[in-house]
Amino acid sequence: MIVSNPAFSAEDTPYVIVLGIAQDGGAPHAGCTKACCAERWDDPEKQFSVSCLGIVDPRTNEVWMIDATPDFPEQYHVLAQNGKHTLKGIFLTHAHIGHYTGLVHLGREVMGAKSMPVYAMPRMRTFLESNGPWDQLVSLDQIKLKLLENESPQALNDRLTVIPFQVPHRDEYSETVGYRVVGPSFSLVYIPDIDKWERWERDINEVILENDYILIDGTFFGDGEIPNRSMEGIPHPFIVESMERFGNLPGKEKSKVRFIHLNHTNPVLHSESSERKNMTLKGYKAARRNEKFKL
Repeated sequence: MIVSNPAFSAEDTPYVIVLGIAQDGGAPHAGCTKACCAERWDDPEKQFSVSCLGIVDPRTNEVWMIDATPDFPEQYHVLAQNGKHTLKGIFLTHAHIGHYTGLVHLGREVMGAKSMPVYAMPRMRTFLESNGPWDQLVSLDQIKLKLLENESPQALNDRLTVIPFQVPHRDEYSETVGYRVVGPSFSLVYIPDIDKWERWERDINEVILENDYILIDGTFFGDGEIPNRSMEGIPHPFIVESMERFGNLPGKEKSKVRFIHLNHTNPVLHSESSERKNMTLKGYKAARRNEKFKL
């Protein structure tokens, strides 16, 4: 069951909220003067923040973030609801700029956090401990690094669990993980970055069947999206490739899928584009800002 009613947050049931849907650079994108971004610069309603999820337990007023993006200030504000909710930790997927650089706001120049739990895989932890300015966050005890293990459940409280799982991607500085968030009734899988599905040891179709909501890499819609550049070397699964792979799934299963981490060039960001309409006709959707998923 997908709930987008703002009143839903007052209920007792935990949920995941979408805090951003764009690729690492957001939309509009720095330096982009093309049509895909031109109309966004002057219209906040057409701007999209970087992909990020929040996990909320209304019973305890505890919240967690998956990734600390360049849009951390706004996303934290939405999640914390002016101090009503307490941020209990941040789970990182990998060391690409859209997924961890928001940690700078925990430093003494801004929030001056105290022992904020930051959950990371081994290489990700080493990267933060060994490079500035992140190592200063550690040495000043502004963040407390919590080691994750592949496919090892991390209990948030007595009714919420997060499970990291490694996926293939460009791992220059760290591993890359997706997360499975498990609540009392439903589960959600989040994979913002991954290489082509065939490079993963798991069958993504099986993952869809085994879970209730699937938020997956939709960075690019299809080949030819970036002018004057071959996309053969871009490892992300194109949305058209994912739709083809999921084509034989029943409609109920397709409706679980949300494409997220959308590049500023992706026509799916335009609600009236033919690509967006075609995707919808085939039974799929793009994630929406502030969309909520009941757990």
